[in-house]
Amino acid sequence: MIPEAVLPDLQRRYAEPQRHYHTWDHIQALLGWFGQRRSHLHDPAAVELAILFHDAVYDPTRSDNEAESARLLADAQLPRLDDAVRARALRMIEATARHEIPAGLAPADQSDMAEFLDMDLSILGARTEVFDAYEQAIRREYAFVPEALYHEARRGILQRFLERERLYFSDWGRERFEATARANLAASIAALG
Repeated sequence: MIPEAVLPDLQRRYAEPQRHYHTWDHIQALLGWFGQRRSHLHDPAAVELAILFHDAVYDPTRSDNEAESARLLADAQLPRLDDAVRARALRMIEATARHEIPAGLAPADQSDMAEFLDMDLSILGARTEVFDAYEQAIRREYAFVPEALYHEARRGILQRFLERERLYFSDWGRERFEATARANLAASIAALG
């Protein structure tokens, strides 16, 4: 589905030097979950596009990465791509800004978005050593932020996730990741002081 000219550009973007977690390895991990969950998706093409493009623009000093990643997909030359598929993928990418499912989606779109967002947050429910490596990689991406300020901001982000009634939207995500994610988040918050 992805033309040869587009994939190398995406891979180049995910190899930018400011990235330590938001790399092509992250995309490959999500594509692994995608492979496992494909038969449960209503529009697998849209989910795959969302995975490939969702962090294509990533500058830790900016707050519009999700919108810019969506814009990159909106402008991508994908001549055989159905407009409805692109629109679904764009909504999924935009939803990563808050990791919430917007109201008003059709049930099939809501289900696919739940699966996609759960794949994206699967790292929170990873084994302890994998989650710890993720936390270290995020810190490296924000190396320009002074330690005390980083600890305060990161603690706030993780606490907001922990305070959610549920972290994962699909039954699959909740069953697979929820308990471990909550333990990882609590441990990370405690370590941040």
